[in-house]
Amino acid sequence: MINNSKYEALIAYLKKLDRVVLAFSGGVDSTFLLKAAQEALGENLKAVTILSPYIPKWEIAEAKELAEKLGVAYEIIEAPLIDDIKFNPENRCYLCKTAVFSMIKDLAQKEGYPYVIDGTNFDDIHDYRPGLKALSELHVKSPLLDCELTKAEIRSFSKELGLPTWDKPPYACLLTRIPYGEELKVEDFEKIEKAEKYMMDIGFRAIRVRCHGNLARIEVDRKDRSRLFDEALLDRISAKFKDFGFKYVSMDMEGYRTGSLNETIVIPG
Repeated sequence: MINNSKYEALIAYLKKLDRVVLAFSGGVDSTFLLKAAQEALGENLKAVTILSPYIPKWEIAEAKELAEKLGVAYEIIEAPLIDDIKFNPENRCYLCKTAVFSMIKDLAQKEGYPYVIDGTNFDDIHDYRPGLKALSELHVKSPLLDCELTKAEIRSFSKELGLPTWDKPPYACLLTRIPYGEELKVEDFEKIEKAEKYMMDIGFRAIRVRCHGNLARIEVDRKDRSRLFDEALLDRISAKFKDFGFKYVSMDMEGYRTGSLNETIVIPG
């Protein structure tokens, strides 16, 4: 056990919940929370991952592998692309989380788990996160948020616990790669997934491929932008992206930033 008052407070918080289902993506936050919940609750814990067209297959595979390595009860739930978000409305995160967490809550109730928890952390409340409203309405608990654990603290504790996700780059569902108001198509998710996986495979860690119809706008970590001045590399990337289904391939000169497509909307107050 980590000798830290915040970590100890998290364990105490989790013990009071008795039995929980954890919405598990395999990212930094939910993996750390899974490990802590396992310490606090033992077998009174189940992890659930959502399988959907807008969640990359490699991410599902990584989540499954992590859950199995930790030895927790685990299930994958298939969630279709709901009609309410077909044209990617500005409140799509709220609508999607409402649908997905309703499914997880149904499973929890059927299997005798009184609580559903998720990996929202203390930093998330300072970002544009319309999905938090859905979590509140569905009475989903966010232990990392309630215990005021920041992303930096979660990474530090994860490293101390030996979790392989401690330095994993941030990642978000593929809905965030498509501009608001655009029709969501499975074929677009597929080409985005292939393009981002290719960029990861050639060494770009923080990567987003924004899909503007048949044009790909590549965002890489700001410190990695100079790598894209290699003409031979640019040619290889362009050829690959066209193989994946894009007609035009561009680089965003500002580099990667969280939620760049939110720059086109007016964010409430």
